[in-house]
Amino acid sequence: MSPALTAADADAFAGCIEGGGVAVFPADTVYGLACDPENADAVAKLYALKGRPADKPAAVMWFDRERALEVLADLPPRTRAAVEALTPGPVTLLLPNPADRFPLAAGPAGAGAALGVRVPDVPALGGAPVVVLQSSANHAGGPDARTLDAVPADIRRRADLVLDAGPLPGTPSTVIDLQGYERTGEWSVVREGAVAAAEVARALGIVGRP
Repeated sequence: MSPALTAADADAFAGCIEGGGVAVFPADTVYGLACDPENADAVAKLYALKGRPADKPAAVMWFDRERALEVLADLPPRTRAAVEALTPGPVTLLLPNPADRFPLAAGPAGAGAALGVRVPDVPALGGAPVVVLQSSANHAGGPDARTLDAVPADIRRRADLVLDAGPLPGTPSTVIDLQGYERTGEWSVVREGAVAAAEVARALGIVGRP
């Protein structure tokens, strides 16, 4: 039987993030790394664990959609409706970010760069009232980890917290670009993963582009 995350795990996860640590955690796709997106030292540690280039953007993740929408309160109505239609679930949404929120995650492109947003379907972590910068728990360019054992040993050893939820689906999130959605209704799949493009179209009530 696969281990199940507990309320104590959610508390430990929140404490790790709030304390400036880096956690290995189970998403609804693959194992990931998480840290405070506004803590430069924690972000630098996460990137160093992966060997990820410092100029490569990462997504921010909430474990409760309503918390995400509270922070992203200035999303225009059509884009907000798209977020509500597609989350929670195994998608990463590239959203317009005129307020330049979470610049450490958005990367060096400067003000107005897209913000990657994830709200995974991980109910056991829904009680963790944190937003995290997240990336897959692997070395840059390496295979995604479906099981905790598949996370490189050096990453597990150097992380501040490791949570095990047994085998995961193993397919990374589908990346959907919604930056032009408000103005034109157009969207595109940048990377097809756990959710097929046809499912995205159904969720948005769109077939192709208008």
